[in-house]
Amino acid sequence: MIRKWLLKLGVLLAFLPLQAQALLTIEITGGSDAALPIAIVPFGAEGVNAPEDISAIIRNDLASSGRFAPLDEQDLVSRPTEQSQVNFADWRLLRSEGLLIGKISSQDGENYQVQFQLFDVYRGQQLAGKRYQVPASGIRALGHQIADVVYETLTGEKGIFSTRLAFVTQVSASDGKKRFALQISDADGANPRTVLQSTQPIMSPAWSPDGNQLAYVTFENGKSEVFVQKLQSGQRQSVASFDGINSAPAWSPDGRKLALTLSRNGNPEVYVLELSSGELMRVTNNAQAIDTEAVWSPDGDNIFFTSDRGGQPQIYRVPANGGRAERVTFEGNYNASPDISPDGRKLTMVHAVSGRFYIAVQDLKTGALQVLTESGRAESPSFAPNGQMILYATEQKGRGVLAAVSVDGRIHQRLSESGTIVREPAWSPLKK
Repeated sequence: MIRKWLLKLGVLLAFLPLQAQALLTIEITGGSDAALPIAIVPFGAEGVNAPEDISAIIRNDLASSGRFAPLDEQDLVSRPTEQSQVNFADWRLLRSEGLLIGKISSQDGENYQVQFQLFDVYRGQQLAGKRYQVPASGIRALGHQIADVVYETLTGEKGIFSTRLAFVTQVSASDGKKRFALQISDADGANPRTVLQSTQPIMSPAWSPDGNQLAYVTFENGKSEVFVQKLQSGQRQSVASFDGINSAPAWSPDGRKLALTLSRNGNPEVYVLELSSGELMRVTNNAQAIDTEAVWSPDGDNIFFTSDRGGQPQIYRVPANGGRAERVTFEGNYNASPDISPDGRKLTMVHAVSGRFYIAVQDLKTGALQVLTESGRAESPSFAPNGQMILYATEQKGRGVLAAVSVDGRIHQRLSESGTIVREPAWSPLKK
């Protein structure tokens, strides 16, 4: 088990790469019995052929969350595009609790006017509504934005459909060699974009708090090295290329620092790097242990990390400025790869039972632990920015795929792409 855990350090490598862009598709493998029925009427198109079906984007987003059960389009009793055309009594017969309508128009075929209205069917009241003007290229993003509004209005939780995923892909080229790529996509897997390609492994992508940069590990110069890359310009900078291991970057909540695993003094320890000055501070100090996989608490006061100082990998917490580390996980003999929920209340991890690896979540106040997955081949958990879902890597038919599970274990998703190995996922922060 310890050998699997050391993959994160770059000590051993057995996965990752890609050349083509991976278009992930979401499959709901388990949903909530309490999914809310909602009617999403195709948006009326006033004399235009929109480049994207915005109502389909919204429908797919809400369905993929597992929290909503959109009615089949063939079951819709009518096709209203504004409130005056809505007969709420008809929609109540379908037991739909929410109704979303809208329309889209354009005068030049390049810029589009979009409006939507969301209604409570049983009360006959409008809950949300807005008008937008966007270029043709912005319609898909607007669909995600509207889905976020609907999700938050009806659940009280922030929607995550406008966020992005980062992940590492691997393919085998015609010459038999592996190709690796760091990619980002929309939260639904659409619009994949390659950030970096390499014949050498790429690992541990981490989003900056503003979502504008990625930190990651590459071996393109013959050793592990940590880079920070700006997504808009593509400009990047090597920030850690010390002798030995340079691995597992994690951004501080204010975006000014990175926690890293370095073995510059011979033993893998957690350090904090001030990005503006390059000043380096050692946080852990245990010559008999491997300390790695650091992640910050949302308030920036503490760092959680994986260590085998007790004989087996467990998760510990240490003040961000250094000090005495305290053990956080006690159930089982293997807990690693921590991530903290945005509210700081929950810890997710890889939890091993009898040599099988699961995603689990632990309440940091009570210590109660719940295993969320069933496959036994899970790794790299990453909280969604609203804290309601956990993205992770797993295997399906011997290939690496991404999956997600809700924090209560009820909702399961699988994100797969034919012919490509996908691993090392990271969920972006919410858009500011």
